[in-house]
Amino acid sequence: MLFVAFFYYQNEKTLYIDLVKSNMQNIISKASNEVIVSHMMQQKFDKEKYLNSNEYKISFYDENKNFLFGSLKENIDFSSKFIFNDNYLLLVDNSTVGHLGVEYIVLKDSSLMKKIEELKFSIITIFLFSYLFISIVGIYLAKLFLKPIKEERIKLNNFIKDTTHELNTPISAIIMSTQNEKLSAKQIERIRLSANRISEIYKDLTFIFLENKQKSTLLEELDLSIIIKEQIDSFEPLYLKKKLEVAYELEPTIFKINKDDFIRLFNNLFSNAIKYNKMNGKIEIVLKNRVLIVKDSGIGINKEKLKDIYKRYYRATNQSGGFGLGLNIVNMICKTYDVKIEVDSLENKGTTFTLKFK
Repeated sequence: MLFVAFFYYQNEKTLYIDLVKSNMQNIISKASNEVIVSHMMQQKFDKEKYLNSNEYKISFYDENKNFLFGSLKENIDFSSKFIFNDNYLLLVDNSTVGHLGVEYIVLKDSSLMKKIEELKFSIITIFLFSYLFISIVGIYLAKLFLKPIKEERIKLNNFIKDTTHELNTPISAIIMSTQNEKLSAKQIERIRLSANRISEIYKDLTFIFLENKQKSTLLEELDLSIIIKEQIDSFEPLYLKKKLEVAYELEPTIFKINKDDFIRLFNNLFSNAIKYNKMNGKIEIVLKNRVLIVKDSGIGINKEKLKDIYKRYYRATNQSGGFGLGLNIVNMICKTYDVKIEVDSLENKGTTFTLKFK
């Protein structure tokens, strides 16, 4: 912008000089013509109209360079036809060739400096406003571009905090349960549940950061109903602890998929249905006509947040539990095996996930 402003100033300044110089030549040429005509016609030369200008000063000199009359009373260098400095322009003309005793006409213009000062002011003003405008736009765009990075950083920080909390809970339970030498059946069950929770967290993390880069190649023709029943049974201690009623209707359904991937897919949906359900709530699981439905009576999800639930680290609720990976994993697996997933949710009513297997 500085270079543009500088070169624009230089160009406009040169243009102004050329225009003023051209105007000065016109004035001198007119004055010279009137001197010659007045002499030839033996008329009186009207010098007063040249002596009252606010834009220029003019003087007339004889052949010996002596001052005859005019408004310019300065020492003149007659060897130069054109003089330009920072304060004025001066033009020397000898086209009168001695008529009326006038040999030289000298014109000095002082209006150029005022125009150049106005030009400088205009350029500086435009430059400052342009710079201010570009700065504001730049700051806005910078914030706009950095906003996703900032949001991801916040999500990552929250993910680390949530992961720490999620791991701390089962680890603390294991430590507390193993403080006595003789373990009761209740303590052993608590250890088993805590160990399973740590195992699930580990599997989710490895799927996201490791297995996703090495696509599963072991695909099997599986009866999804059998796997779902096994997983429901394995979660029994968790949903009984929350006094949830689990009802299911499973129709034999054969689908080609990696077994671990399907277990992770179902477990994330089922564990969310438990985690975000109400005490004494209900979970319904239906597998029929190659469609899997997991419905709960939990806290539900705000409609405005539904579009973001599959994003990594995103959590639609501040309620404890989870760290924003489960539904991201579910979505990734569905895309891998071309399974269509739909979600319907109402706050404080519950959430329904529908998976359609082709």
